[in-house]
Amino acid sequence: MLAALPGARVVGGAVRDLLAGRAVHDVDVAVPLPPEEAARLLRERGIKVFETGLAHGTVTAVLNHQPVEVTSLRRDVMTDGRHAQVAWSTDWREDAARRDFTINALSMDASGALWDYFGGRGDLAAGHVRFVGDAATRMAEDYLRVLRFFRFHARYGRGEPDADAMAAIRAAVPGLARLSVERVWMELKRLLQAPDPLEALRLMRDSGVLPATLPEAGELQPLHRLLEAGAPAEPVLRLAALLQPGTEAEPLARRLRFSTAEATRLRHLLDERLRPAPELEGAGLRRWLAEAPAGDVPTELAWMAEAADGMDRQALRHRIGETPRPVFPLQGRDALAAGVPPGPAMGQALARTRAWWLEGGCEANAEACRKAMMTFIQ
Repeated sequence: MLAALPGARVVGGAVRDLLAGRAVHDVDVAVPLPPEEAARLLRERGIKVFETGLAHGTVTAVLNHQPVEVTSLRRDVMTDGRHAQVAWSTDWREDAARRDFTINALSMDASGALWDYFGGRGDLAAGHVRFVGDAATRMAEDYLRVLRFFRFHARYGRGEPDADAMAAIRAAVPGLARLSVERVWMELKRLLQAPDPLEALRLMRDSGVLPATLPEAGELQPLHRLLEAGAPAEPVLRLAALLQPGTEAEPLARRLRFSTAEATRLRHLLDERLRPAPELEGAGLRRWLAEAPAGDVPTELAWMAEAADGMDRQALRHRIGETPRPVFPLQGRDALAAGVPPGPAMGQALARTRAWWLEGGCEANAEACRKAMMTFIQ
């Protein structure tokens, strides 16, 4: 890829994670060429190119089924706190100067030579998340960088955060209202997926950022319990533990424009009636599983219960994982075969049979259920 583009370098997160000894997932490339010229050179090498962001200087090249974003060097002509008008450049330092943090302003060529214009390598080694240049200026260009600061601090920061950055962040809180809710949830989600987001969340709370972006947030202790117990880094689960008791899922999901799956998951996790007691086992556990929402939610409900009351549910989670989810063995066709016509009578017969099956610990098979149903329709 780099060989097809004169002067190209790998930039940003791939370089940062390579230096940090972390897995590299997405590779971004920058070139001192206009985007149309970069696309032409790639196509001449037989590389498939999609003009995914031409107005912003970005094309996507696909090599060995892997997409790579290729972006022209840029300088900002005008910014408004959300969007930027850019012009193409050939100056690598100028392009690096418009990036958010020093650890993201690194670049590397095909030979492995590193360019570090703002001390990012040292900051990375020290666990110091620092804005490129003046922090207030960087945030005024795009207020999403306020949230990005905490996400990167959660993943790469150690010790006290940058004092200049924190002062500028407190002053920038009103600008967060200009962000779209989709961008806010995207950043919150990524922060919540960090191995330990607690310190970053504390900083967000103390600086006024958390109340401004997630006013439903409550105390951090339930989330702390969740992390201590070893719960997975599932963002909706962690969000549920972060919210104030009594928070309603639907208004929050609408406000942050959750996907349908996210909204459904949050609704289940916040429903205290669904949470299992630590001693649940045997027939009671089977009944609970039969009524529980689908997917991983039963185990997550046990995590949520532990986060809420602090009672150890490790053994319960093991029982949940080892117990097959019971499935009621009858369907409408069974009722039809028994002579029950479609309509309310069929629904009542199946409902009464299912209630009998649940009361018996979900152990009756299809034949036993059919026999029981016959007694309900006579």
